[in-house]
Amino acid sequence: MESRTAPRPKEVHATSRLGWLRAAVLGANDGILSTSSLIIGVASAHATQASILLAGISSLVAGAMSMAAGEYVSVSSQADSEKADLAREKKELGSSWDAEVSELAGIYRQRGLDDILARKVALQLMKHDALGAHARDELGISEATAARPVQAAFASAGAFSSGAILPVLAALLSPAGVVSWTVSAISLLGLAVLGVVGARAGGADPLRPAIRVIFWGIMAMAVTAAIGRIFGVQT
Repeated sequence: MESRTAPRPKEVHATSRLGWLRAAVLGANDGILSTSSLIIGVASAHATQASILLAGISSLVAGAMSMAAGEYVSVSSQADSEKADLAREKKELGSSWDAEVSELAGIYRQRGLDDILARKVALQLMKHDALGAHARDELGISEATAARPVQAAFASAGAFSSGAILPVLAALLSPAGVVSWTVSAISLLGLAVLGVVGARAGGADPLRPAIRVIFWGIMAMAVTAAIGRIFGVQT
C-alpha cells in the first residue's frame, strides 16, 4: 500500500508580520499617548468636563487625519520611486538583455551559487518573468512589500483611532474630579497591553517593551499635567 505523507503546514515567521505590526503598534501607541496626555493637560488646567471631552475628541480626529495624510504622502513617494525604478529596469531589459542576465547572475553568485548555476537560474527566471525577477532580487520590490498609499493611510488612521478612543472613553465615564487619574491609569494599562501584544506578535520577550512604553507614557503625562497646572485657570 502506497504511503502518503501529510503536507507540511505553512510556516509563519515573525518577520512576515513586521510591516503591518510596526505601523499598527506605532499608530495605536501614538493614539493612546498623545490623546491621554492632551486630556490630562487640559484636565490639570481645571477645565470643565465638556472642554476635556472636546479636547479628547479633537485630538482623536486631528491625530487620525494627520497620521493618514502623513502616511499617504510618505508611501506615495515610495510608490513613485518604485514605479520609476521599474520603468528604468524595463527599459534596460529591452536595450541590454545580456548585461541584465549577467547582473542577475552576479546577485545569485553573491548568495552562494557557482557561476554556471547562477547564470542558468538567472536565464530561467528571466524567461519566465524578467521584470519580476529583477524587481524582486535587484530592487527588493515584491507584491508583499509594494507600497500601497491608500491602504497605508486607512491602516494608520484606524490604528491611531483605536488607541485614542481609550482615553476618550475613560474621560467620558470618569467622575469630573478624578479625570486625570482615571485617564492616566487606563492609558498606562492600555500602553502596557499594547507593548505586550506587539512583543508577542513579533516573537520577542514582552517585559522590556511593556516597561518601555509605560516609562515614556508616564513622562509624557507628567509633563503635560505640569504644563496644565502652570498655565491653567485657577478656580
